[in-house]
Amino acid sequence: MKEDKKNIMKEKILIVEDNEEFRKFVEITLGLYNYQIASAKNGKEALALCEESTPDLIVSDISMPEMDGFKFLEIVRSREKGKMIPFLFLTAHTGEAKMRQASLLAVDDYLFKPFKMQELLDIVRVRLDRREAMKSFDTHEAHLQTVLMLANAIETRDAYTRGHVERVRAIALIFGKHLGWEESSLAILEFGAILHDIGKNKISSDILNKKGKLTSEEWMEMREHPETGAKMLQGVDHLKFALPFILYHHEKWDGSGYPYGLKGRNIPIEGRVMALADFYDAVTSNRSYHKKMPKERVLKIIKEESGSHFDPALVEKFLAIAEQLP
Repeated sequence: MKEDKKNIMKEKILIVEDNEEFRKFVEITLGLYNYQIASAKNGKEALALCEESTPDLIVSDISMPEMDGFKFLEIVRSREKGKMIPFLFLTAHTGEAKMRQASLLAVDDYLFKPFKMQELLDIVRVRLDRREAMKSFDTHEAHLQTVLMLANAIETRDAYTRGHVERVRAIALIFGKHLGWEESSLAILEFGAILHDIGKNKISSDILNKKGKLTSEEWMEMREHPETGAKMLQGVDHLKFALPFILYHHEKWDGSGYPYGLKGRNIPIEGRVMALADFYDAVTSNRSYHKKMPKERVLKIIKEESGSHFDPALVEKFLAIAEQLP
């Protein structure tokens, strides 16, 4: 007999919104999918509810009386039980300063009003699934050894990228810490950095080690490695949140990248971060098709490519860690 999933109570979600009509809309939307719902009209009320029972996810407005969303998030993150709770802002604010403030306070995501019901459901599910996946990182070191073994398989076939994985891993972690990413996100970033080129295991060694320019056919094969890598790791539950680093690290801000030609913020943040770390190491290292460039020249290129290859906001932050880079 099949289990009736509709009758199973799912995770507890705390909704914090001062607009009663909108709050009811969110309650009904999530309640239809059997999430347990608690609600409050400001941060002060929400904190009291958190003390009674720790929610699995918080959905909050920013502008509210008595205690706004920023202060509420700050207090939640200051508490031991609140450090790992996924926190989602529903907001009409689109200003860069507001979003920067949210990022500094370690918000997990935000959804701009107005939005479609399915958008809310999708983002809630993704964040709850990610929280569940964090439990698997209790065995982080064991997983790390497996991941390193997989990545090393590439380097045994590609003489010119030997050491690339370790360097990108180090660069990415420096960058992630500078961005204020929490420990669980840094763990995923580390796995993503190590595995970002795993798809190259399926590429011919002749292509990987070719000294001259690739033919159009060879280039087409090379461009397949992000999708190939993602397919290789499908079904590996504790690595699934590393997939965006693998799949999107060759996308470009102006839409000219691959494999999907995504543009701007449609490129997941994981891909935008990995693009910078990967490019920096690739150009500051000797490859079969070019000699390494001086660090200062590479940083200048990254600045010049801001808004075309790279996310302009991330370029600014990447250049701020220049002294820490190898």
